[in-house]
Amino acid sequence: MKHLMILIVMVFFTGLYAQKLEVGMTAPDWAFPDADGKTFTMESWVGKVLQVNYVDPDESEMNEPFNDAVKKAIDVDSLISRDKFKGFGIVDTKSTWKPDVLIRIIAGKKAKKFNTTILFDYDAKLRKSWNLKEDSYNVIILDKNRVVKAIYKGEIPTADFPKLIKLIAELQDQ
Repeated sequence: MKHLMILIVMVFFTGLYAQKLEVGMTAPDWAFPDADGKTFTMESWVGKVLQVNYVDPDESEMNEPFNDAVKKAIDVDSLISRDKFKGFGIVDTKSTWKPDVLIRIIAGKKAKKFNTTILFDYDAKLRKSWNLKEDSYNVIILDKNRVVKAIYKGEIPTADFPKLIKLIAELQDQ
């Protein structure tokens, strides 16, 4: 009986502190380093709409077409302003067999291509606390107040690209 009570208490408190990320809630902050060891948080980009790409390195190409569409919306179509928007990556290094040196090479190429910042989650803390999909590519869109406006766990359907780009453009003007 004593063991049952301990188990019930543990399950209850685990449920209380879970931070499953859902549309409409404010995203809990985090802190992760870049390749140079500089620590970033969401507050590193105050006042900007954020596109958080939480990525298993084995799936780094999964949402490349969407990121190309966002890049075009910034650089060609001028629908999204770099002054009001920040897309960046957080690498889920725990979910891959690849060594850190290879992960850094892949991340460096992505950072250069998309003119962005790549951070590293060595313990899968964000995946676990936000209940993101493992072995995948998660995309989370946050407004300027860090309220979740969209979550994709896996590949973003091509048909959703215009809707998401429009959402980012509208959020940056609020």
